[in-house]
Amino acid sequence: MATTTYWVEGMTCDHCVHAVTTELLLVPGVEAVRVDLQGGTVSVTSAALLADDDVSEAVEEAGYTLVAGSAETS
Repeated sequence: MATTTYWVEGMTCDHCVHAVTTELLLVPGVEAVRVDLQGGTVSVTSAALLADDDVSEAVEEAGYTLVAGSAETS
């Protein structure tokens, strides 16, 4: 399992949370998504580390911008 926290620009409300969560759950291997509006972060738990491009594309599809990420494996 891997959990990666990404910083995402533009998220401000529950609609943002829903849009980002929905798109990220469509990425193969993603098992859970947790959005922290206050911190502007999204934590993604997946079976293995995800390609940054796949995560970035999903976040952009939701209408937001991926700024950076930091991985933790468990």
